[in-house]
Parts: sequence; structure tokens; C-alpha cells
Amino acid sequence: MADPAFLTLLKGEELRAAGVPAPWSFGKADRVRFGEIDALGHVNHTVYLQWFEALRVEYLMDYGVSQFTGNDMQIVLKSVGAQYHAPMFVGQKYIAATRTTAFRNTSFQMHYGVWCEGVLTMEGQALVVCLEQDGRTKRPLTAQMRETFVTRDGAETP
Repeated sequence: MADPAFLTLLKGEELRAAGVPAPWSFGKADRVRFGEIDALGHVNHTVYLQWFEALRVEYLMDYGVSQFTGNDMQIVLKSVGAQYHAPMFVGQKYIAATRTTAFRNTSFQMHYGVWCEGVLTMEGQALVVCLEQDGRTKRPLTAQMRETFVTRDGAETP
């Protein structure tokens, strides 16, 4: 298969064709830019978190969790982590993917991965908490959100 178009959302079989294994369900193709490189000549560790943030917003909108307008819930990161497996360099093509692996009443666990030529170069995770607009009161996930996490990502309740 030809490389997917950059900045195009990829799902299911499109991800498989690009070398991203199941059960990853939502991703985007892109290329490493010069401004993302650090003094050692590889992608700066903070850039991966920026990629994940941008992907998370698109994921949440696509999954119907939030449109980030009006009275939508606030989506807050409680924790974030990363494990680096291989460096990436300017010009390399990659696929960043995400999925929800578990959820509770007012929070969910997201996992992230970055594949370059079919090789997993980096993994990440985030614990996301849902709040009311006051920024303090937790807002429960809706039944539709729970169902979407299960059917699209295979998420589980702990």
C-alpha cells in the first residue's frame, strides 16, 4: 500500500495497512519536522506529548466525548507518561495512534504509540478525568461514551 496522506485520520484497516497492529483504532500519519528536532538531532521528548495532545483532541471529537464548546465536559490530564524505544529523525514518516484501554465512572486511560516504518518507536499513556465546567466537580461518562470506548477500542472497566 502507498503511504497514507499526511494529517489524514486513519482507522482500523487503514492503520493495519500502514503497519500499526490491532487493537489500535485511531491514528494519523505525518512527517517529522525540523522544528521538532533537539540538539542531539532527534525528535525532542516533549514533541511526542504535543503529538499525543493534538491526536487526543481529534479522537475525543470523533468519538463524541467532547466538541470543546459550550457546556461540554472539561477534559483534564491527571497523569501522563512515556517510554521511548528508538530515536526518530527529521523527515521520517510516522503514524501516531491512540485508544482507550480502560475507563471508570469519571475517567479513562488512553494509550499512545508512534510507528516509523512499522516499528514502534515510542509509547505513552494518559489518565484523563472528566469535569464539569466549574473545573472541580467530576462528570460521569455517558453510556454512549462507554459503549464507544468498548466497541471501537476494546476498552475494559477495571
